[in-house]
Amino acid sequence: MNSKLYVGNLPPSVGEAELRKLFSGVGAVTEVRLVLDPATQQSRGHAFVTLASPELAAAALERYHCYGLDGRYITVTEARPPQEPTGTMSEGFASGTSALGPGSQHNKPHHRSHASRSRPHSHSSRPRSRRR
Repeated sequence: MNSKLYVGNLPPSVGEAELRKLFSGVGAVTEVRLVLDPATQQSRGHAFVTLASPELAAAALERYHCYGLDGRYITVTEARPPQEPTGTMSEGFASGTSALGPGSQHNKPHHRSHASRSRPHSHSSRPRSRRR
């Protein structure tokens, strides 16, 4: 286990100092990072707490997962390393090829079947005759 924990479902009133005090009940806390909304500078409801050792982090996870804090039950899990973003615009296209190459839907002629031509469409520009 790593020594960094993810803490979620935090009440908006909880700050970094309160988290440091809470988790120091298990052992030495080396870092607390409350995640803030960049526009409002308000808490997003989660934080990362790093303890001095993986053993302390395991003890804190066991002690504080589902712990009641200001009317909410917080979640504590092992923090995962950040991942690189995936799914770029150019992903899936080989160099020098066109998305509209042979076999694409854009190169095929559009033909209506006989059944669809015999039925008038409501969006047609032809006026419809009325029966009396």
